[in-house]
Amino acid sequence: MSSFLYMEAPMSFEERNTWAGLVASVPGVIVYTVWMLVIARDTPVDRIDWVWPMVSTIVAGIVVAIAVSIVWGIVQSRRDPDTDHRSDVRDREIATQGDRVGQAFLVFGGLAALVLCAVQAPLFWIANAVYAGFALSAIIGSLARLGLYYRGMP
Repeated sequence: MSSFLYMEAPMSFEERNTWAGLVASVPGVIVYTVWMLVIARDTPVDRIDWVWPMVSTIVAGIVVAIAVSIVWGIVQSRRDPDTDHRSDVRDREIATQGDRVGQAFLVFGGLAALVLCAVQAPLFWIANAVYAGFALSAIIGSLARLGLYYRGMP
């Protein structure tokens, strides 16, 4: 059981990483989306320089997720130094189930990119279809994992 809502039990490494990834990915996606919408008001989409904003928000999301996980782990291990925070079989099963849910959205993004390639859409739309697939995969997969942590395995 998680210690996020139930303070008596420690949070495992996997659950903490799931929260850290979610905390980092959602703002990253929002920043990138708003950034592109602001630029798209005045610029045709085939002229938008999307590479730098996309790469910077992805890298920032990864760095923030790693930093949050490390700091959270340090704080948690100092608070409960005798408690084992390692992952167990339940954590691995939850991670597997969450990955399965997330991979479905990754496939949707890939299929959308293939269709856009087939119709020779601008690179902006193809790249953003792949980005949306990765973003949805990360967010929905994390939400599925957290749902399994708090509601239990089916």
